[in-house]
This record gives sequence, C-alpha cells and structure tokens, in this order.
Amino acid sequence: MYNLNDLKQKPIFALSLDELLFAIKQTIKPEPVVADYTKENGKYVYGIAGIQEIFKCSKSTANRIKKSGQINKAIIQTGRTIAIDVEMALKLIGTIK
Repeated sequence: MYNLNDLKQKPIFALSLDELLFAIKQTIKPEPVVADYTKENGKYVYGIAGIQEIFKCSKSTANRIKKSGQINKAIIQTGRTIAIDVEMALKLIGTIK
C-alpha cells in the first residue's frame, strides 16, 4: 500500500490520515512477551494475576484477554476462582506450537 521508508522522509504534517495510521501500525507491532513455562515450572496459574504472569501484561489487558474468549479452552472456572492451563493458553494465543 504505502512504502514506510518513503513516509519516514515526509514531515508528519504532510501525511494524510491513512498514511499516518499505516506508519503507526507498521512501527508499533508489539511482540508478545511470554514467560518461560514448562511442565516442571507448574502447569497452572490462578486468577487474573496468573494471566498477567503468563503474558507479562497489565491487569486490564489480562481481563481483555480473558473476556475475548481466545483462551476459554485453557480456563477452568468455578465461581470466581479461575485456573489457567499455561501450555494450552500459550498454544491458543499462538505463541507456541
């Protein structure tokens, strides 16, 4: 669509909104930071804090991940208590195979 190197040569005020959004999206691509979990380190983490620990994210992001349904198959929930299968959660998000 656009060439990022060409856009970097333009002053920011000369960019169209589409060009600016394209440049931002191409520049800010966060790589998921994932804790090194193996079966020896423990298979389950608990609560929103556990999700935070797995994905190294904030509490609000952990809540968003849980609400998105992406890791539903990895969650065992009884009432307000949740346990997350770490290996399955990482597979569902796509960070490990």
